[in-house]
Amino acid sequence: MEIKNFIPIQFIEDVLRSLRLKRVRMKAFFIKRIGKVEEVPLALLNVPVPEISEDEVLIKVLACGVCHTELDEIEGRKIPKIPVVPGHEIIGRIIRMGRNVKKFRIGDRVGVAWINSACGKCKFCKEGLENLCKEFKATGCDVNGGYAEFTKAKENFAYKIPDIFTDEEAAPLLCAGAVGFRAIKLAEIKDGETVALFGFGGSNHIVFQVVRYLYPHSKIFVFTRRKNDEPYNLALKMKADWVGETGETPPQKCNKAIDTTPKGEVVIEALKILEKGGRVVINAIRKETKIPEINYDTLLWEEREIKSVANVTSSDVEEFLNIAKEIPIKPEIVRFSFEEANKALVMLKSGKIKGAAVLKIN
Repeated sequence: MEIKNFIPIQFIEDVLRSLRLKRVRMKAFFIKRIGKVEEVPLALLNVPVPEISEDEVLIKVLACGVCHTELDEIEGRKIPKIPVVPGHEIIGRIIRMGRNVKKFRIGDRVGVAWINSACGKCKFCKEGLENLCKEFKATGCDVNGGYAEFTKAKENFAYKIPDIFTDEEAAPLLCAGAVGFRAIKLAEIKDGETVALFGFGGSNHIVFQVVRYLYPHSKIFVFTRRKNDEPYNLALKMKADWVGETGETPPQKCNKAIDTTPKGEVVIEALKILEKGGRVVINAIRKETKIPEINYDTLLWEEREIKSVANVTSSDVEEFLNIAKEIPIKPEIVRFSFEEANKALVMLKSGKIKGAAVLKIN
């Protein structure tokens, strides 16, 4: 197996030396107030490198994915702790460890996902539903994330990254991939069923690859914002069984649908094309617009369902990374420099990203 990401010990020594020279400071982007992403650019500040506790690791960030959730945070649909460093699709190398850390070694390449921590004691945590824990904390929202040169994570919420992925390829796997995988599990797809994907950005273009692998006899229909936009052309390139605009009538009814779009009205469109007994899974932390009134008789009756995805668990991330390595997943990546974070967010909002946006952090 080719190892793409071997880093000699010199890397660690150079990083530690640079930390000493900088007097333990780093560059990081912060969300400082709520507003439109076009009007409220992230603030690039020079701040202290995080101090770690005995069960945490300090990570030199190498890449961080740009997720639609960052738009929700900046624009106030999901209220973050202000100020906060956004970013929850983090890839980096461990350069320091707390004295109680056992899982890792200095130099290990790890990922950090949306789930930063959970209490571990409540009913939900004991049932493997950390994502529903009342004390759930989100990376880049409740605590500082990966739009920075360094970040930290608790040992149990950091994950070894398979060597077959580059840093940029691995970044979107930590949220777009992991939460997409949770959406697939909640959809309860059976092989041979027809699956509709509404939106074809960072998450659903990975969901597409997982569905093809796990359910090889299923058809996949893709609905995008408009014909010939970047997601539409990507779906054609990836050989979806049918591609159309949201609102179009597909060749046949669909058994399951996964909606990753920010628009509430898309839920109605998904119900319109759903077969009896079908299920729509909404894979979005917030909707920018309200879901319109649902006509029970024509859209929801006959045992159709709507289900939401809330966060991810640590086991979702670990299970997905193993499957991603088997397939292997090949994310479509649009790369940006660290300093281009604001540009990446504006392009993401306008639908101009083909696949997943990733910041490369030197």
